[in-house]
Amino acid sequence: MSKVELAQSAGFCFGVKRAIEMAYNQIEKNEKTYSYGPLIHNKEVTGDLEDKGLSIIESLDEIDDGTVLVRSHGVGKFLYDEIEKKGLVVIDGTCPFVKKIHNIVKEHHDLNEGVIIAGNNEHPEVIGINGWCENQAKIIETPEEAFALDLKDGEKYILVVQTTFRQSRFDEIIEVLKKKSIQLEIFNTICSATEKRQAEAVTLSQKVDKMIVIGDKKSSNTQKLVEICRKNCENTVHIETICDLVLNIFSKNDKIGITAGASTPPAIIKEVVVTMSEAFDNAVQNLGGSEEISFEQMLEESLVTLHTGDVVKGAVIQVVNEEVSVNLGYKSDGVIPRGEFSSDPTVIPSKVVQPGDEIEVFVVRVNDGDGNVLLSKKRIEAQKGMEDIEVAFNEKAVVTGIVTEVVKGGLIAVVNGVRVFIPSSQVSNRFIEDLSVFKGQELDFNIIEMDRVKRRIIGGRKALVELEINAKRAALFASIEAGAKATGTVSRLTDFGAFIDLGGVDGLIHISEMSWGRISNPKEVLKEGQTVEVFVLDVDKEKGKISLSLKDSDMNPWKLAVEKYAVGTVVEGKVVRMVPFGAFVELEPGVDGLVHISQIANKHVVKPEDELKVGEVISVKVLEVNSEQKKISLSKRQAEAPAEEEAAADEAVVTEA
Repeated sequence: MSKVELAQSAGFCFGVKRAIEMAYNQIEKNEKTYSYGPLIHNKEVTGDLEDKGLSIIESLDEIDDGTVLVRSHGVGKFLYDEIEKKGLVVIDGTCPFVKKIHNIVKEHHDLNEGVIIAGNNEHPEVIGINGWCENQAKIIETPEEAFALDLKDGEKYILVVQTTFRQSRFDEIIEVLKKKSIQLEIFNTICSATEKRQAEAVTLSQKVDKMIVIGDKKSSNTQKLVEICRKNCENTVHIETICDLVLNIFSKNDKIGITAGASTPPAIIKEVVVTMSEAFDNAVQNLGGSEEISFEQMLEESLVTLHTGDVVKGAVIQVVNEEVSVNLGYKSDGVIPRGEFSSDPTVIPSKVVQPGDEIEVFVVRVNDGDGNVLLSKKRIEAQKGMEDIEVAFNEKAVVTGIVTEVVKGGLIAVVNGVRVFIPSSQVSNRFIEDLSVFKGQELDFNIIEMDRVKRRIIGGRKALVELEINAKRAALFASIEAGAKATGTVSRLTDFGAFIDLGGVDGLIHISEMSWGRISNPKEVLKEGQTVEVFVLDVDKEKGKISLSLKDSDMNPWKLAVEKYAVGTVVEGKVVRMVPFGAFVELEPGVDGLVHISQIANKHVVKPEDELKVGEVISVKVLEVNSEQKKISLSKRQAEAPAEEEAAADEAVVTEA
């Protein structure tokens, strides 16, 4: 005969019991009473309180008068300030152990010390604690997060911990933080009742064959009890009420342990204990020499029948290594491998579902070889998604999908769990060399081909892109005009210039309009994908052409050339080009002057190349400047004349001597 043992500390803790008593006492006064969030993490209790008149609110904006009951998890300072501002009555049901943490955090925050909280950053208790240091606390849940914590060397920090946190995990976090170069003050604020309940769970789970943990799926302390028990007893089940208990997982010779979270009412615990005891006792009394058969018959009534291909609903038990365990009410739990969770490989199951969530699943196999039911969530998505896609195909409607893969010849996009192939020729209205830029993007497209039997679905967005571009083109040509400035992106480079995407329409910057100076290739100035500010030279709406320039007319170097290169001055320049009649010399980017062949040297020069080299820096004298025609006449011969005359004079002096 089975033996059932109940942990001594199972069920309501002091803080929870206190908050519930406050709620029932207030309800009896028949006054408007609101709970700021669920009073505790137990649907049975909160449901009963609501039935009796306690309304749950998530924001004070929902009410203008009445009494607000602060839940046992506690809230941030802001709520008390808002309650006072609105003139509402407050009843503080915050657990005394949690209130103690609030006081510690506020005191040290006021002293400009940093606050570190060990706990779940989504748990209402932790959110409330953070509200007492202006939401500036650093919240960590694992030793790994503690190690990665960015803390200032030498600064003062305090460490507090969520009341329902596991002691062993907190000890690991402390060891990590102690190795950092900070001044750390530690406050072990784990509730004594929690420590006792967890210690009892360890002892009990080590000596039984199966464990039952009772408590709300969203209860943090219950989840930790489940985690503790499963470490010692792999046959641990988590239930919220007797309705979740599947008897066929127990046998008549099992030793069964039962514990419950701090938010679990005594009535629910008693119901489970009595049901377990009576079930086994009745089975023994009715066996009469056929114990095993009668026991199986008794359990048969509680079993759910499953078949391959069934679509059923179940509750998420846990997510481990991104594999989701689901309670189906069957003799075995269901398992959704990560590969069967979603058609989108980027989806992380633990980010999508949590223990206690109800989900719809497809039964792939009733027995996967390990005694579990193999399930698929993505097949449900695919079935529903296929119907949506078929409607879109028939109605020529636009669908939206996320690009998950770049494959040979195109892209794979997932639409409501269905894979759709978009050929490279249908990705855009022009050739795109690197399709990887679309990976992870959300795209709109049409379904242009569909064969449901072969599951062949082809998508296309070429027509949509063309429509979009035509609309942008019309809008741009309606607003753009010569002389204006515009911002665009370099879409393509050629030998003769660069095409700039102005928002659906490309304009051309000719190579001659890229710089006041001399360039041989557009790549010297621009690169594809670069954002540039351009000047509009001309707009031809009939031909759909826009001419652009990078050159700001205000910066034209020829405007200052007359003053800068006054006739008679000697300046330096670089030889940039040879012609039969002379050499062009660059005085500055955008300003070239000509040294005529007759002005190269004090002798007859046949070819400029005989005296000069491209790239050579020489001194030249300015003979003439015509800024309107952008011409400057230069002389190398006259620039060197003073030096030659001085040399000749020196030679004459020596000769006379």
